[in-house]
Amino acid sequence: MSSLPSPCAFDHCAAQIWAALEGAQGALHRLEMRGQGALASVFPVSDLAAASLGVAGLAISELVAQCGAAAPQVVVDRRLASLWFGSSLHPLGWEMPALWDAVAGDYRTADGWIRLHTNAPHHRAAALAVLGAPANREAVATAARRWAAHELESAVVAQGGCAAAMRGLAAWAAHPQGQAVQQEPLLAWQMHPQPGQPFSFSAGAWQPSAQRPLQGLRVLDLTRILAGPAATRWLAGHGAEVLRIDPPGWEEPGTVPEVTLGKRCARLDLRAPQDRAVFEQLLAGADVLVHGYRDGALEGLGFGAAWRRRLNPSLIDVSLNAYGWSGPWQQRRGFDSLVQMSAGIADAGMHRLGRDRPTPLPLQALDHATGYLMAAAVVMALVRRMQGQGGSTVRASLARTAHLLAGHGVGDPDACPLAPVNGAEDFSAAIEATSWGAARRLRAPVEVAGAPMHWERAACALGTSVAAW
Repeated sequence: MSSLPSPCAFDHCAAQIWAALEGAQGALHRLEMRGQGALASVFPVSDLAAASLGVAGLAISELVAQCGAAAPQVVVDRRLASLWFGSSLHPLGWEMPALWDAVAGDYRTADGWIRLHTNAPHHRAAALAVLGAPANREAVATAARRWAAHELESAVVAQGGCAAAMRGLAAWAAHPQGQAVQQEPLLAWQMHPQPGQPFSFSAGAWQPSAQRPLQGLRVLDLTRILAGPAATRWLAGHGAEVLRIDPPGWEEPGTVPEVTLGKRCARLDLRAPQDRAVFEQLLAGADVLVHGYRDGALEGLGFGAAWRRRLNPSLIDVSLNAYGWSGPWQQRRGFDSLVQMSAGIADAGMHRLGRDRPTPLPLQALDHATGYLMAAAVVMALVRRMQGQGGSTVRASLARTAHLLAGHGVGDPDACPLAPVNGAEDFSAAIEATSWGAARRLRAPVEVAGAPMHWERAACALGTSVAAW
C-alpha cells in the first residue's frame, strides 16, 4: 500500500476493517491509496475515510473474484475520500437546506458542556420541555447554564430527546458504556447456514457480473441520517436496486439530496395493517435489509430478528446502533455529533487545539465510516452466501467506529491541507437532475478496475416512488 501522509494510520485502519470483515489477509495488497492532503483534525480522519472507502472497494473486488473473474486492483483517492465524507453534491442554481435546526448545538452548563440534537421536531420538543425554554438559542443557553451537564443529559434522554454531555477520552473509557463498546467487535457477525440448499441465482433478480457486481440486488433500506444512507448509496453505485422506506411525514431536508443518489424512495406506516403487509412482501423478496432502528425497535413493531429470518432465511441483515449493542446505553438514541461528545472526541479536539469550546471532527466522519463498513459487510456477506454459507446478520455502531478512530492516536491538524475543490477535475461530467434542480456530483473516490461506480438514478425526494420491487 502507499506510503503517503499517514501511511501507518491508513494501513493499520484498513487492516483492522478488513479483519472485522474476516477477509483474507493477502487481499490487502490489491488496495492502493493515492493522493495527498488531510482534513484538519487532531484525529487521522482522512486515513479513516480512505481506509473505510478503500476496503469497501476491496470487498467489491472479492465479489468480482467470486463471479469467476480475476480479483481486480482497487485504488482509493485519499483527497476525494475525504471530500465524500463531507458533501458530494454541488447544486447548480439552488442551495442545500440547512443541516441543523436553529436550537441544535453545544451549550455551556454549570459544570461543562452539552450538545442538544433537535433536528427532529419531537426531539426538539423534548429538550425544550426539560429546559422550560422557548425555541430560541439565547433562552436555551440561559436555561442550560442552570443544570449540571450529566443531569441535563439524563433528563433530556428520559423525556425522549437526544443529548450528550461532553466527556474526555479517559472518562469515556471508564464509563460503563465506554467499557462495553471497547469489548465489542468492530463488526459483529452471525451466519445462518441452510444445509442442503446451495446458493442459486435462478430465483432472484440479482445477476452479478465483473463489470456491475451488484446489478439487480434488492436492498431494502430502513435507514435515516446518515450512516445507513451512505451505505446504501454505495451499494446503488455498483448496481443495487435500493428501495428506501420512510414513515409518512418524515423529512430530513438537509441530507436527502446528498444520500438518495441511486435510490427509489417510498413511504410506509409500519403500524398500519395494509402497509405492514406490503413491508412483509418487500422483505420476503429482498436480498439485503439495512436498518438503523434502535436495538429492539423493530421487535416492538413485530418485525424482530427471528421473524425476519423465518420470512427470508437467506437474508443479509445489516444494522446500526449509535452507542453499541451492549451496556446500559445500547437502546439510547444517538447521532454522530452526540457520540463525538460522549466518547471524548470533541473534548480531545478542544484541549489539544487550545479552544474554549467543544471541537469535534471537521465533519460527521463516524457516520460516513460506519456506513462504508456496513456496505463492505453487505458485499462480504454476499460472497459468503455465494459460497453456500447462507444468510448473515451483521451489526455495527457509531461508538465502536469512534473507538477505532481514537485508537489510531493523534493526527496533525496542521498537516498538508486538502486542495480546494476544483469543479473541472473533481466533479463528474454528467449533470444530475435531482428533485430540487440540476447538480454536479463528485467523482467516485474509489476505482475497482473494470467495475467503475456509477449511479443510474438521480437523487430524489422522499416518498416519490411506489413501495414495490
